[in-house]
Amino acid sequence: MIALLRSYLRPYARPLVVVMGLLLIGALGNLYLPDLQGDIINNGVVKGDTTYILRVGGLMLLVTAVLGLASIAAVYLSSRIAMGFGRDVRSAIFTKVETFSQVEVNHFGSASLITRNTNDVQQVQQVVFVALTIMISAPILIVGGIIMSIRTDPALSLLLLVVIPLMALVIGIVMSRAIPLFRATQAKIDRINQVMRETLAGVRVIRAFVRTRHEEKRFETASRDLFQTQLSVTRLFAVTIPVMTLILNLSAVAVSL
Repeated sequence: MIALLRSYLRPYARPLVVVMGLLLIGALGNLYLPDLQGDIINNGVVKGDTTYILRVGGLMLLVTAVLGLASIAAVYLSSRIAMGFGRDVRSAIFTKVETFSQVEVNHFGSASLITRNTNDVQQVQQVVFVALTIMISAPILIVGGIIMSIRTDPALSLLLLVVIPLMALVIGIVMSRAIPLFRATQAKIDRINQVMRETLAGVRVIRAFVRTRHEEKRFETASRDLFQTQLSVTRLFAVTIPVMTLILNLSAVAVSL
């Protein structure tokens, strides 16, 4: 995976640097806004200084506008990089498959090769897009948030020693269950493609021997199997979001107490 990213993201080195710069600006701005809000409450609302509130409020609006423009530009460039990466990888896979002998094609299977050049590439492409829009800025926000919390109140920041390991534990449990399901999903997508390809290739024979019902049952079995696996993944993540929200809300209550 690392070698794949290194090879096919190299032509997009300059846009990647620009995206990282924009993400850094966005992360720093998101960390700066709560500090400005605290200044408004401490130095403006408490003291009744309307001029200070308007001045700092205007600065917050300016920072928000810069954040909005940086986010739009980052998402636009990230989408172009991810789509270009996917195009290049698909082209390379197609070119490589054209050089395969019949033995090699039979070894991998036509359905598996189709899946590799469509769904698999799309998944990696989506990972690149998410990495450029969320995963790169997340560590900056985490480290910056910890520094800001310690600077604001060292005693309350000790709550992070409980919250962060608890969230990491939840994420670890979810991923340990989700990864096998994702692997099973890929195999079942291969099966769907195989059944569909065989049906299309032999449609005349199927009609001639009145095997339509049989083929429908084959497709229904493969489709329902994929449905059940994807439903399990969705249920797993549906539980994860409320649990993470509960942890965050409980930490907010603990801070208030």
